[in-house]
Parts: sequence; C-alpha cells; structure tokens
Amino acid sequence: MSAMGDSTTEASVRAAAVDADKRRGGWDPDVDDRMAALGSPVRDLFEPSLETLAEADRITLVPDAHYPFHPSSGMVTDPAVIGSIVARLERRTDADVAVAGASDERISFGRTAAYLGYASLLERFDAELVDLADESRTDDICTVDGTPMAISVSERLVESTVIVVPSLRPSEDGPVAGAMRTLAALVDSTADPERVPVAATRVIEPAVSVLDATTAYGGDPATGNALFAGSAPAVDAVATSLLGRSIETDAALKTARGEAGPVSVEGANVDFERLRDRIPDGELPPSDETHPAVSAAYRVYAAVAGDAVPPQLEGGR
Repeated sequence: MSAMGDSTTEASVRAAAVDADKRRGGWDPDVDDRMAALGSPVRDLFEPSLETLAEADRITLVPDAHYPFHPSSGMVTDPAVIGSIVARLERRTDADVAVAGASDERISFGRTAAYLGYASLLERFDAELVDLADESRTDDICTVDGTPMAISVSERLVESTVIVVPSLRPSEDGPVAGAMRTLAALVDSTADPERVPVAATRVIEPAVSVLDATTAYGGDPATGNALFAGSAPAVDAVATSLLGRSIETDAALKTARGEAGPVSVEGANVDFERLRDRIPDGELPPSDETHPAVSAAYRVYAAVAGDAVPPQLEGGR
C-alpha cells in the first residue's frame, strides 16, 4: 500500500476496511448495526496481538472520549468500536477489561460516557467504566530529548495492559490528536507540552493503538470506513498523513519516532490514497462558537431519537 517516511521501514500498521455496504448512506444510528459491521475488521486487526493480550490479567482501553460530541462527528471514538474490541477481548482473553477516561474542569467523564453511549453499551459486557481522576497515581521521571521530566500518571495505566483507541481528528493546535496525545491528556506534567505526549507514551507503554477512522474529522466529518492498528507513534504517523499534515512539523511525533523510517500500511480492501483524498483538509471549529441552526437541528433530532443534547449545544454547561 502507501508508505510515509524516507529511510528504513519500521514495523507496519495493519489496516482493515469496515463493510461499506452496511454503512452506505451515511451515519447509522443503530449501535448494534455498527458493531456488526465492525466484528470482522476488529478480529483481523487483533489476531496478531492476541498472544500478548491473552497473557494480560487486566486490560484498559483508552478511547478518545475527551468531550461528548456526537460520535457521527468523528470528533470522538465511536462507542461501537470500543464495544467491538471489548467483545473480542472477552471472547479471546481472561483479562479483566476496563474502559477509562478522566474527569476534568469542564465535565465529568461519567457524563461524557453517558452522552456518548459508553455506559449503556458496557452493561452488555463484563467490562467496567473507570474515571482515572478517582484512581491512585504514581510519579515517574522520563527523559525526552536528553531532558528529565516529571510525570504523574494513574497506577492503572502503568500496571495494566493498555490499548489506546484515538479518533482521526486534528488537535486544537493543528497536529493530529492521535494516540500519544490521547494518553497525554490523562497525565499531569509541567514540562513542555510537546514532550508530554512522548513521555506519556513511554511511561504507559500501550500494547497497541487502534485508530478509529470509521468517521474522521478534518474540518468536516467524513466517512472513512477503516481501522488501523500498530504502535502508537506508527499509527499517529498514518493519521498525520491522512489529515494531510507533515510529520516533520509535529515535534512530539518526530521525537517519538526518532530515526524510524517510513510506515507501511498493510491490509486488504483499504484504499489509503482514496481515503486521504476524501478527508477534508481543515481545522477544528472554534471552541466557543456554535451556529444556532446546529443547536436547533440537534434538539429536534434529540427529541425524535430520544438522544441526549451534548453540553456544547447547551452553552457548555
């Protein structure tokens, strides 16, 4: 397939297509239908990692659940992706599985999980929902670019096998949000912000990163119908390319990859170039502006579908 970089190839990223026939016509509001479409690609992605995962006593999934945007926006990890991964893990491992996030000054993780549908979905499984803000923490020193930096991280993330599941979207500053920045949002450090994602990834050492590109956001939502799995830096390199950004301008990703060469993408039925062309080349919308038509339309949808109105459409409350 396609490759990113210009020297010796590092470990490849696995790609799996989601059955487009089951998703044709745009967003499918039925989480069961979305999970049905995700079963085979999740199985294919995880097969190479199952030997390692099967040995784990505890597995913690970390989705990109930073705020309760509707999953169809591409701004958060689709709960159907998490549900499909949990189902696979429970089928093939004996590990205790948890899905974790952290409350912050804006909103509690419990409320975010309820809005997104994580809480109700996990009731079907033996997995628990964990707010890392309530968990014990440990302090560590990580050296990045020769500079020691202090970092505080949840003991759960250090002591369990971690699978980070980012969405395909840019960050507020422009670079890809990705796996490393998803982990960085869960740690505390006063160091240079561009070093924190590197330190968080090295301290937590995720077993695998799974990029949810079923719906992407690049200025507007776009249907991607794809999943990618591999190491966190390699998957973030793929996400950076898909969003039309340069790895060289992402200080955190450049540091994490070091002298690693191009990232090859391997997987049947995933047209990488076509997917990259489909994703709009844009930034995040202003965080303090919501067009009144959007709020009105979503409230109508929520009334009909019985869904919750996200807090960003309620003035951020």
